[in-house]
Amino acid sequence: MAPGTDMTGVFVGLATLDVVHRVDHPPGADEKVTATRQDVAAGGPAAGAAVAFAALGGRARLVTALGTDPIARLIRAELESRGVDVVDVAPDDPTPPAVSAVAVTDSTGARAVVSRDAAGHDVAAPPDLGRHLADALVVLVDGHHPRLAVAAAEAVRGVERERPVLVLDAGRWRPVFSRLVPRADVAICSADFRAPGTADAEASAIALLEAGVGHVVTTHGGDPVRWWRPTPSGHVLRHEVAVPRVDAVDTLGAGDAFHGAFAWFVAQRAFDDDGTDVRRALDAAARVAALRCTVAGPRAWLDVLAERLAAAEVPVAR
Repeated sequence: MAPGTDMTGVFVGLATLDVVHRVDHPPGADEKVTATRQDVAAGGPAAGAAVAFAALGGRARLVTALGTDPIARLIRAELESRGVDVVDVAPDDPTPPAVSAVAVTDSTGARAVVSRDAAGHDVAAPPDLGRHLADALVVLVDGHHPRLAVAAAEAVRGVERERPVLVLDAGRWRPVFSRLVPRADVAICSADFRAPGTADAEASAIALLEAGVGHVVTTHGGDPVRWWRPTPSGHVLRHEVAVPRVDAVDTLGAGDAFHGAFAWFVAQRAFDDDGTDVRRALDAAARVAALRCTVAGPRAWLDVLAERLAAAEVPVAR
């Protein structure tokens, strides 16, 4: 058994089929451009994080809605080929999963995405959801299937043994977050995320802390990761974690890689109160996400990661 495969992470949320084109420039109105490269892979925040977690050596389980459409079979097959155990909570639903159209600009690595996300699936949690979470050391929810996300967060709170760390992937505010935030141990937010009534990342982070989140993290591309946590006396501590400088050629899924790697490094250690292990996990996750940005294509970077693992050069939560 590979190191870490007894460490289970459960990822609850969206799975899509991503059709990715590399282009010299994004097309304008009524313009057609010829791609320099094309890739097809499973996408979505929870799915991408699960792939990264599995690639690092963990046992990744994705709880999502796929259904009976042929697109669903493509998504499942691709994820399973990457070592992800897929639990479909809507196995009889004929609704096609979302197909994301992605354009990555060659010169900058920046990506543009068009997708319906989970708009076509309004799914409830299965009655045996707790069984799929019972062995997890960490659970990540992305909020894309709201009823499923809330049920998962509530189930985490109900785990009888030492409960898993609950991570909230907060790319942009969703109404369901008002129910998820009070249950989250860590909220990892994009730089543009804003809690209702806030105007900047700092105010948003403090609002999340006041609502009950244990730690709030914001990512800022190549700039330092920012991190806020409360003290027992009620003060808020602010930290920054450096991000490696790299020549980015593809930023698609960098956030997902960060989230999956953070979950992996959290799963390896006890979740501490003083923030020491959180800092280690953020540092390691930033280095994994930076590695992802140096390789073109949604999956080719995993081969580089595997080489680093084999050579014991993979980032560690030091």
